[in-house]
Amino acid sequence: MADYQIINPYSGEPIEAYEFHTREQVAEAIEALVAARKTQQATPAFERSNILLKLAQLLLENKEDLAQLVMQETSKTINDSRVEIDRAYNTALASAMEARSINGEALDSDAYPPMREKIGVVLWKPLGTVLCITPFNFPINIALHKIGPAFAAGNTILFKPGPQNKRSAERLVALCYAAGMDRSVLKMLIPDIDATRYAVSHPEIQAINFTGGTAAANAIAADAGYKKMLFELGGNDPLIVMPDADLDAAVNATINQRFATAGQRCTAAKRLFVHTAVFDAFAEKLVAATARLKVGNPAEEDTFIGPLIHTAAADEVEARISAAVNAGAKVLFGHKREGNILWPTILDNVADDAELVAEETFGPVVPLRKFDDEAELIPLINNSPFGLQAGVFTQNLALAKRLYNQLDVGLLAVNDGPGFRAEHFPFGGVKESGVGREGVRYAIREMSYQKTLVI
Repeated sequence: MADYQIINPYSGEPIEAYEFHTREQVAEAIEALVAARKTQQATPAFERSNILLKLAQLLLENKEDLAQLVMQETSKTINDSRVEIDRAYNTALASAMEARSINGEALDSDAYPPMREKIGVVLWKPLGTVLCITPFNFPINIALHKIGPAFAAGNTILFKPGPQNKRSAERLVALCYAAGMDRSVLKMLIPDIDATRYAVSHPEIQAINFTGGTAAANAIAADAGYKKMLFELGGNDPLIVMPDADLDAAVNATINQRFATAGQRCTAAKRLFVHTAVFDAFAEKLVAATARLKVGNPAEEDTFIGPLIHTAAADEVEARISAAVNAGAKVLFGHKREGNILWPTILDNVADDAELVAEETFGPVVPLRKFDDEAELIPLINNSPFGLQAGVFTQNLALAKRLYNQLDVGLLAVNDGPGFRAEHFPFGGVKESGVGREGVRYAIREMSYQKTLVI
């Protein structure tokens, strides 16, 4: 019997069964990647840039095939999958541009006594070999956010995709090779748990770039030893609606940043804080807009919400909704399930300590929470182990600046939701939401070290 079977989350039909890679195969791959560092050293920045430019073009040329693979593996809607490939194009393009712009600096030793008339030349150098581990929900773009900057910086790369993303990952790696990446520089493996731990702890892995859950990150950190770690973890991201908000824009952001990808995003708007003065109007508009969404087959062009990734995920989200309702929450819309599909659900009066809002809930559910003033809002939001991103709808710039200074998050989006992301902006959080920053330029520095020449 195969180690793993890829199942279509919507139809339940098997896609592919395969064996995990072994510890021995991981050892062979790492040995080859270590040897390939010479290949990377011999490849100038402009050539790495040109390879990434070619990769960006190949992503566009293969957009529909890639989107179909993503849809089949994850049941992300076909339109959402196409948007992901567009974003991956931007990520590859930004990586290409930044590969030519890895600049250092010169320091004058005469700045402090004793004056020795020395110059320090400080440059960024690749760490060596980077282990890149990606989740299921954005299998192409998140992979590019790791492979692109790692390659631009001059590292060799061991790529471990989510097990259900084997086919889309293989296609992405084939495009990397077609663009000109040497096969010895990038290797893809899907090891079992023991072999993955071996890779994490291997002394020739200099950095680990991981996107996923906190429990897995803790296990990686325990095994990694003295390695550079770049972790993009979970979020319990708030969206705030103030009395002066554009309610239609706030509703649109809520729908697109909570119900898209069936709510399976680390930056999804998971907690909605709506001022009492506009609560009823906002809730009415949100329910009406949600009722117009098509739920069902992700292959149909007008479907907005498809199934969750697997039955266990749907079970967990459904259980959290039911627990909140049983404890007194009011269902404004939804609370319906068919197979792995959960209908978009809007709740009112959810207790602050309910698992639905106290933990990161990866599904299409919006808990609405009234508040009366700013002073009440800050502790409600900051009382969370997570601190990824936040959004606020307001016309009051002074308020937005105060929230920016007081909220424990990595980004505050004004008149947008917490799901905002531009591929070249820094991306990452505080507390249990991660360590370090992605975003192409920032990820390049995370996967590099500074080396000084004194002359």
